[in-house]
Amino acid sequence: MRSRRVPVRWKIAALAAACGGLVAATVGVMVHVWTRWDIQSRAEAEAVNSLYSAVDTYRRGDVLSDGIQVDPPGLPTALREPPDGDRHTAYDDRVEGNVGPSMWAAQRVGGPGSKVLAFQVNMGPRMYDLQRLDMSMAVASLAALAVVTPLAVLGSGVLGRRLHRVSQTAGRVSAGDLDARTGPTKGRDEISDIAAAVDAMADGLARRLHSERRFTADVAHELRTPVGGLLAAADLLPAGETEDALRARIRDLRDLVEDLLEISRLDAGAERPARTPVPLDAVVREAVARTGLPTEVLTTAKPVVRTDPRRLERIVGNLVVNAHRHGRAPVEVTVTEHTVTVRDHGPGFPADLLREGPRRFRTGARERGGGHGLGLTIALGQARVLGAELRLGKAGDGGAVAALHLPQD
Repeated sequence: MRSRRVPVRWKIAALAAACGGLVAATVGVMVHVWTRWDIQSRAEAEAVNSLYSAVDTYRRGDVLSDGIQVDPPGLPTALREPPDGDRHTAYDDRVEGNVGPSMWAAQRVGGPGSKVLAFQVNMGPRMYDLQRLDMSMAVASLAALAVVTPLAVLGSGVLGRRLHRVSQTAGRVSAGDLDARTGPTKGRDEISDIAAAVDAMADGLARRLHSERRFTADVAHELRTPVGGLLAAADLLPAGETEDALRARIRDLRDLVEDLLEISRLDAGAERPARTPVPLDAVVREAVARTGLPTEVLTTAKPVVRTDPRRLERIVGNLVVNAHRHGRAPVEVTVTEHTVTVRDHGPGFPADLLREGPRRFRTGARERGGGHGLGLTIALGQARVLGAELRLGKAGDGGAVAALHLPQD
């Protein structure tokens, strides 16, 4: 199953949103860690300073300063037995009512076994402020993403449209429209480079194809007169097996020249169909009869179609001749509503022909016999003139299938 296509604009927008979210989360974590460390540092300094003054006062007159506790029951275990003369601090994450978490500072006032003075800094309000800061950071980050993401979608939409324009041009070129061009694009970036490269590729293909078509037309025109003279001279030869074979080969050469001329006219795009209502079944049978090849014609319908009968006969005749020349008997022609199907029982069309389409002077696989490869090319070109569609394929039980779908008026 083919995965669903996701436009590049949404990918860019998703990437921008992900990057924005990552930056916001990173900044939020850094602010949280730094603020928490600052709160604890300030609480620790407050506890130590308060304890220092309280111990000095207590030693002079056994007077307890405000907030000072003597051997408090809630003192963290790590501070219950502090070394003599040293001040120690400990963080207590317990929360009891409105008190906690806390920062404690403790010190003995005398020798071993003497009282322990302690001072507790309630960090609850400060930690609550930290929670509010975290919430504010989260809300601000979400609000920023809500603004940045649509802007990223709009901005990437411009890039997406430019890329889509280049993609459409490349698709038209691959479909045979060598006049398609992207043209100038806004900006000086990689998309502009791609557009220029596609246009340059189309220019090169157009020049090469024009040169090949011109060469084909020139060769056909130059050969037409001498081949005609050669055929006229051959007709003056006396009857005989050798002479008949010579005349047959010269006629083949004449047919090749005529095919090349027909292809050059199709390539030039100057052909125009002369449409008229005709019985499809009768035209197909006449085309098959003109080939002189044993072919079975099956009719499931006798529609009247509006088309150019001469070009239709040319297409059907070429398909039948191609089936006999490159396939194997029996060859069957089936006529249905606006569709003519020609099938043989040979090895079938080669994979590269089905993938790339027919090309002149290419007959495909060796097992399909010889020839010049012009019959299918002409049939395809004439089908385009008629506005029809020629589909090539393989039958399920073997053999080549060519289906001509005529337009329905």
